[in-house]
Amino acid sequence: MRDFEYYAPTRVIFGKDTHLQTGALLKAQGCHRVLIHYGGESALRSGLLKEICRNLAEAGVEYITLGGVVPNPRLSKVREGIDLCRRENVDFLLAVGGGSVIDSCKAIGYGVANPWTDVWNFFLKTETPRACLPIGVVLTIAAAGSEMSDSCVITNEDGWLKRGSSHNSLCRPKFAILNPRLTYTLPRYQTESGCVDILMHTMERYFVNSETMEITDSISESLMQTVIYNARILMKEPGNYNARAEIMWAASLSHNGLTGCGTGGGDWACHQLEHELGGAYDVAHGAGLAAIWGSWARYVYRENPERFAQFAANVFDIPGGRDFEKTALAGIQAMEDFFRSIEMPVSLSQLGLTLSEEEIHRLAFKCSFEDTRTIGVFKQLNMKDMEKIYLAAR
Repeated sequence: MRDFEYYAPTRVIFGKDTHLQTGALLKAQGCHRVLIHYGGESALRSGLLKEICRNLAEAGVEYITLGGVVPNPRLSKVREGIDLCRRENVDFLLAVGGGSVIDSCKAIGYGVANPWTDVWNFFLKTETPRACLPIGVVLTIAAAGSEMSDSCVITNEDGWLKRGSSHNSLCRPKFAILNPRLTYTLPRYQTESGCVDILMHTMERYFVNSETMEITDSISESLMQTVIYNARILMKEPGNYNARAEIMWAASLSHNGLTGCGTGGGDWACHQLEHELGGAYDVAHGAGLAAIWGSWARYVYRENPERFAQFAANVFDIPGGRDFEKTALAGIQAMEDFFRSIEMPVSLSQLGLTLSEEEIHRLAFKCSFEDTRTIGVFKQLNMKDMEKIYLAAR
């Protein structure tokens, strides 16, 4: 059992119509000028953005707006936001959207609060931020868990590099408003892709090759079962409030550090592999994870088949026994069958990608930072390992 530190300071306001508390929450923060950051037309068409703006005005909170965030949020939009915030003397950021909008807000917050360097250096890890503008969230997509996490991921169009940054909880939101009703209008693909993302945030922490805490394992296994159960409900009943609520809260719990307590932090190889897919081909993050996970699992499971067998038994109720390898493979198959049941891809071709060996080599080259790093802890993967996993996923 490893020592750990757990810190999750974000205030969560969960339930129906909680977004109407946004103005009061911002006023309580003592801010003077807020940037409302959002994505595309859905926030406008639904009337949510107008409702949020009216709520802030009624609370006497000044604001400006910046839309246009896309999935796999772009560095150019971050830099636009940094310039806008500096010109307008913004002292608080409000993300109205999902993980892409929240991550864009976090990067803007880093850039504004650390004017001594370019914000991309924090994602290259050549510089370390010293501060971040405070952030609040009105969540509209249950997936990334960025509303309670200390990390963010941005894509640089110069080279299409998708890179993450995590620095001592500086960017954790001050508050997160979670109203499950705001997710009702999401397309099925986006909803189910989000469910995969939630699962993977727990699975990345679960699949470690060292002793873990029984209580953390139990929390993780229960969380995974809850997501699987409710993801299937939402395939048939997209307006089911209880299922939406379970998924939304699971997203936050899956990525606020709880399921990593005592595990040493997790593996994260699948996320690193998918980041290259997202950066190069702009695929939905959860779908990309589903497409790569089975190939990763079959490549590494022999390092600790007992761990995969425990996953199979406790998440999918697969009968165990002393043949850990057989049970492990059955668990991997069960997860892929679940992905299929919610219309998620289990290969790159199902993701819509037909990649040549040269393209796969390029992905592995970039993922390995030009053959200078390994990824993963369950099994450390070098560039050749990465190539083999991408090839197996075709």
